[in-house]
Amino acid sequence: MEKTATIQARINPQVKKDAQKILNQLHITMSEAITLYLTQITLHKGIPFEIKIPNEITEKTLRDSEAGKNLHQADSVGDLFEDLNC
Repeated sequence: MEKTATIQARINPQVKKDAQKILNQLHITMSEAITLYLTQITLHKGIPFEIKIPNEITEKTLRDSEAGKNLHQADSVGDLFEDLNC
């Protein structure tokens, strides 16, 4: 199939940079990745993964974590698992 359509999108530079690093490891160009994504949308007749509106608790938790509030800290993975078992 001939590729003649162009897509322009404004993306957060850090998101683009992080994605590019992963795509480079996969030996996939950004253009190929976008083509894969759009093809999956077509095949699934929608977004190829679940998207939900967060409930109030999840939304508050996301806002708090982005603000650095109410974060749990552990010195090691073992300590974290001990804390989670309590």
